[in-house]
Amino acid sequence: MAALVAAGFALSGCAGMSETVAPAFADPAKYELYDCKQLEGERKALAARTAELQKLMDKAETGAGGAVVSELAYRNDYVAVRGSAQLAEDAWRRNRCRETPPDAKPAPSGPQRPDIKPAPKR
Repeated sequence: MAALVAAGFALSGCAGMSETVAPAFADPAKYELYDCKQLEGERKALAARTAELQKLMDKAETGAGGAVVSELAYRNDYVAVRGSAQLAEDAWRRNRCRETPPDAKPAPSGPQRPDIKPAPKR
């Protein structure tokens, strides 16, 4: 048990490094060709995944040997997702993207036909 606790403390020291190491776990060119609409969806998905992983790590840490389980099971994925989120955010700023207002309706796809009503029966 002492070995698990010691390993947990050793691994938790790596947690502080995740902010500076995160981009090393993601492909720096991944978002180069994304437009603002794609980046907006990707940023939302990455934020949701980050929150999900954080909840899983917090939950794992409540159990016996939880720090070790949290680090071994979720930390690498968490760091990779944070790195991707940072790169997506950099691309978002570089492209000067703006958030889509929540009440904005998407533009219709394709040409629109006027409503044609059938002729009345005689």
